[in-house]
Amino acid sequence: MLLLLPFLATAQLQETFSDGNFTQNPTWTGDAGSFIVNAQNQLQSNGPAVTGTTLQLVTPSQAIVGTTWEFWANLKLATSATNYTDVYFVADNPDLNAASLNGYFVRIGNTADEVSLYRKDAGKTAIMIINGQDGTIATTNNTVRVRVTRNINYGWELNIDVSGTGQSFVSQGTVTDATHKRSGYLGILVKYTSANSKNFYFDDFIVIDAQPPVLEELQTISTQEVRLYFNEPLSPQQAQTIANYTLNGTKKPIIAELAEAGTVRLVFAQNFSTGSNSLTITNLQDLYGNIITTPITRNFSFVPPAVTPNYNELLITEIMADETPVVGLPVQEYMEVYNATTDKVLNLQGVKLSDATSTTTLPNVQLLPGEYAVVVPNTQVSNFTQFGKVIGISNFPGLNNAGELLQLRRPDGKLIYAVNYSDAWYKDNSKREGGWSLEMIDVTNPCADSDNWTASVNLKGGTPAQPNSVAASRPDNTPPTIVDATAISPTQVLLRFNERLDSTRATTIANYSISPTIAVSKVEVQGPLFTEVIVTFASPMQERQLYTITATGITDCAGNLPSQPLTATFALPSVPDPGDVVINEVLFNPRPNGVDFVELVNRSDKYINLKDWKLANTSGDTISNIRAITTANYVLAPGQYVVLTSNPDNIKQNYPAANDKAFLKMASLPSYPDASGTVVVLQPDGKTADRFSYSSDMHHGLIDDLNGVSLERIRLDGPTIATNFHSAATTVFATPGYKNSQTQVGVAAKQQFIVEPQVFSPDGDGLDDFATINYNTNRTGLTVNITIFDAQGREVRKLVRNELLATSGFFRWDGLKQDGSKAGIGYYVFYIELFGLNGEKSEHKEKVVVGGRLN
Repeated sequence: MLLLLPFLATAQLQETFSDGNFTQNPTWTGDAGSFIVNAQNQLQSNGPAVTGTTLQLVTPSQAIVGTTWEFWANLKLATSATNYTDVYFVADNPDLNAASLNGYFVRIGNTADEVSLYRKDAGKTAIMIINGQDGTIATTNNTVRVRVTRNINYGWELNIDVSGTGQSFVSQGTVTDATHKRSGYLGILVKYTSANSKNFYFDDFIVIDAQPPVLEELQTISTQEVRLYFNEPLSPQQAQTIANYTLNGTKKPIIAELAEAGTVRLVFAQNFSTGSNSLTITNLQDLYGNIITTPITRNFSFVPPAVTPNYNELLITEIMADETPVVGLPVQEYMEVYNATTDKVLNLQGVKLSDATSTTTLPNVQLLPGEYAVVVPNTQVSNFTQFGKVIGISNFPGLNNAGELLQLRRPDGKLIYAVNYSDAWYKDNSKREGGWSLEMIDVTNPCADSDNWTASVNLKGGTPAQPNSVAASRPDNTPPTIVDATAISPTQVLLRFNERLDSTRATTIANYSISPTIAVSKVEVQGPLFTEVIVTFASPMQERQLYTITATGITDCAGNLPSQPLTATFALPSVPDPGDVVINEVLFNPRPNGVDFVELVNRSDKYINLKDWKLANTSGDTISNIRAITTANYVLAPGQYVVLTSNPDNIKQNYPAANDKAFLKMASLPSYPDASGTVVVLQPDGKTADRFSYSSDMHHGLIDDLNGVSLERIRLDGPTIATNFHSAATTVFATPGYKNSQTQVGVAAKQQFIVEPQVFSPDGDGLDDFATINYNTNRTGLTVNITIFDAQGREVRKLVRNELLATSGFFRWDGLKQDGSKAGIGYYVFYIELFGLNGEKSEHKEKVVVGGRLN
């Protein structure tokens, strides 16, 4: 007993039966009625004298590794296949006869009269893992002390001392076996024939675990959860103390739970870092008080499970739309995609890639956080592998050089990312000609468009599957604004914003109001770019009424909120009638390297939408070369001008006073020759809104250089005929987008004829450059001749000959004589002859003065 004292001092279980029973301290259960504690304080079998009887007793014990088990036994019988004992050190079931039992035991006896170590697997026959020396218990009075150890590496050793004193242990062998790692019980099982029912004696059970727990495995369960698997059961209090765990130096778990005896579940508020992570564990102890004195640090690599990308998680960050002429890359269009997340592996399988005309599907490819990949046709994969990750696809969409809408969508159709690129985004005219890619500048600002893209500066022309050469910080700190508002139906208005919106805020009905008041019933954000919002009203709007819509609480994709409510005015467009929108100014003979323009004006009191209107010319008597003015909504307010041209910048450069907001760019204008031609404006219903036949002869005869000088409408309410147009003042040459330099308010003639102004100066300065003879008759069918005489009565010019009069109108004198020379300063007389259908005649004389500067 003295030899056992060092072990007893640290034992987790010790049973000497000195208290005279086995039902407490510790408690043994099982066939308790078939065992006794004898006078020598030994546990002795006392079962029925029936051959084949099996008896058992068990007591709780979870010791499993880093443990020593020891006991004393005396079998006063000749051991055999029917007379032996199994002493279980590890058992997961209190029924040692159960077929489902898992555990380890020492068998004393059997046909070889030995002590051996066995393993029992559920549903199977026990197998010997250490074969003890034969004949060590070959008498009828077999005393033996058994010691079994299992180290923290699951190495077993079996020792026996047949003297029973514990001073002469002899090893029976070693083995490594980690099959079973959990225990619930220690127990005794005896099997005998009828004569040996009382011949099994046991004493001095000792179980010693002096080793602290060992972390065997760390397993990631999700992006925020790990499980720790220790080699033995843990003390619940320490195992569930959050302070005992630290992730990556600073982060503590929000949950620390003892899921099983030796398994700890840790959940963190943040996702694990992709790649390397570090977990430090302190102060844990096993059930027997063995403490981890040195912190355990376990490094682990985390790759999150691949997921289908959500909105703005997978981006298109580079576009090679025009691959020729070659700069340094393979001759192939391509797109680059980028995983914009910091903690997600994206599975691209089934993601749809679309351009304006076709859709293809990406293959089963995974993209790590922050990883780039270039998308090319399958046949081009080998040509791009030198640059990085390559995704080959069939049916690669042909990319339009000028630009188009590209979209990425989930397999379920939900939008991931969209970009409507343009060749204007190169911001470099030489690079837009080909061989250079467009690159996104700041991949953390995916909602920006033109401002966040530019031409690559890499000497090869692009950076496929690599960080972009133009990469820089370009955050969006500017809130959104409303570009325009257009009524698209009696109950709907379309709002266009200057940038992409947060769709949740943009669809909140309470964020919108309209004046005069109409209730808002629905709001929809238009994908895929989320720059347009359709607001639906509960009742219809009225024509010829100007409305103001106010939007509050609207943020852009980056979360920027305007400091003031956003407002825009609009009106419900009316159905146009021919003559509502007319040709107001035409430049058909531009300066060298200049371009033509046609200016329209809405002279009605209606709001008119120019969507699907057309501009044309004529070929003979046939309207031809029809070109769309715009396919988008463009509402022209009463009195509003719009300038149609293929190059607004060119017009603005040549005419600095031009109204910048009045331009509407067309892809191209019909041809308008310098000598003569016809401008035709067509409504969506095919009716001619207005038509103007011009010639260079309509310009003022004293203008030496006609290049760059427009013809302007004189009277807004007058007909679109030659006499109602005049050369723009030579002080401006043209007035694109604003009031004509030669405009004249209609004069209501209270008598048959009135001259306005009575003094004019035909010098081209835009101030009274011509005189008009305004008429008003009360009958139809009259023809007129107008002849101009000077103060001496000499004929100067035959202005009008046999002209059929309307009921009202005007004639214009530009101050030129019959030979095209300029009339001198002085008084002149308009001699007017009127002829009726029945031969009646009347004569009228009106005075006018030609003024000017005297040299």
